[in-house]
Amino acid sequence: MPTTPTRARTLWRDADFRRLWIGQTASQLGEHTTLVVLPLFAVLTLHTDAGQLGVLRAVGQAPILLLSLFAGAWVDRWRTRTTMVRTDAARALLLGGAAVAALLGRLGPAALLVLAFAVGTLSVFFDVAYQTSLVRLVRRDQLVRGNSALEGSRSAAQIGGPALGGAAVSLLTAPVATASTAVFFALSFLSIRRIRTDAESLPERGEPEDRSRTRVLRRIREGLRFVAGHTALRTVCLASAAFQFSYAALITVHLLFLTRELHLSGTLVGLVLAAGGPGALLGSLLAARLPGRFGHGPVLVGAAVLGDGAYLCVPALHGSAAPTVTVLLTVGFVFGCGGQVVNVTVMAVRQSVTPDALQGRTAATITFVGMGLAPPGSLTGGLLAREWGLRTSLLVTAAAMLLSPVVMALSPLARLGRDLPATARPA
Repeated sequence: MPTTPTRARTLWRDADFRRLWIGQTASQLGEHTTLVVLPLFAVLTLHTDAGQLGVLRAVGQAPILLLSLFAGAWVDRWRTRTTMVRTDAARALLLGGAAVAALLGRLGPAALLVLAFAVGTLSVFFDVAYQTSLVRLVRRDQLVRGNSALEGSRSAAQIGGPALGGAAVSLLTAPVATASTAVFFALSFLSIRRIRTDAESLPERGEPEDRSRTRVLRRIREGLRFVAGHTALRTVCLASAAFQFSYAALITVHLLFLTRELHLSGTLVGLVLAAGGPGALLGSLLAARLPGRFGHGPVLVGAAVLGDGAYLCVPALHGSAAPTVTVLLTVGFVFGCGGQVVNVTVMAVRQSVTPDALQGRTAATITFVGMGLAPPGSLTGGLLAREWGLRTSLLVTAAAMLLSPVVMALSPLARLGRDLPATARPA
């Protein structure tokens, strides 16, 4: 890890960390705005049904399943700054072009599917790169604070993104809403391109630059073998898979439930979805303190039970009155808080036990196993909503999310103490 005088005593004195934080915040704001704008455009403008909305969400998530492992192998070889800069420039151009197409009335269902897949592909590479970049910019003893800051910015994006996206679609037009997402990715591009510390992400001297298919596949296997052979990382994969499949199914049903059962406007939908942001901000603060007091394992399990279990009360709601909206906001806040504690704690554990040369592949492997089940989860949610109805489907998918803390509770991960485990040897 870099130990030069430019690595300041506090993260906020480090110009490169500030540039990463600003860029990542803008990028996450664009991403969370897009996650609301595209489905709402499909539901409110194109009048898609439950099955079609499930397909749209699945197509947007498909690159996670198809490309995560390759992204991890490539990011471990590339400069993370270059990866982030290029992907956000491309997302800005794609969404800017989509805004023009929407203004001309040419953003139909097929074009929306292509756009969702392309943006999802670029998001896979950006997310793997930004998770890897922190390890290359700060000391290992700054990882928890660094992750807390980055996850805090993601929380701010969860607050502003859905609210902005819902309001833009409801009060303005879909093209304006789409254009706003392009602006955020452009801001990220401008900030991250100014990062100077990037040599750490280059291949080691003397290592041949073999980018053949065989080389890439071998590096992917190394990442898979390392994660599969490490008890904590293996458990994280299984718990993430259970959560992501269930949550993808739930959120597909939830969007339909809010608009068609509770008859909420686009603005209120955005507000409800944004409620997780303030909770996540609190969660990022708690995540920097709770593991050191109660242990990483107990905090992981307890936060997951609290956050995931909050959605169990949503199927009982009726109407769009103030009490219903208040309950929805509370559920979102609790879910965001618990989820953020889990995210920050898991990321710190993962980065701590993983050698630097395997950071990208480890992050990508966990993303592949966990988020890779989001596309079939979205399809399942759409199918359940169509066949079983919205309330029953929402209850079933909410209950299924509790499988994640059960997996963690039954594993050695639940017994992790106050100190982070040491870095493991490469597989």
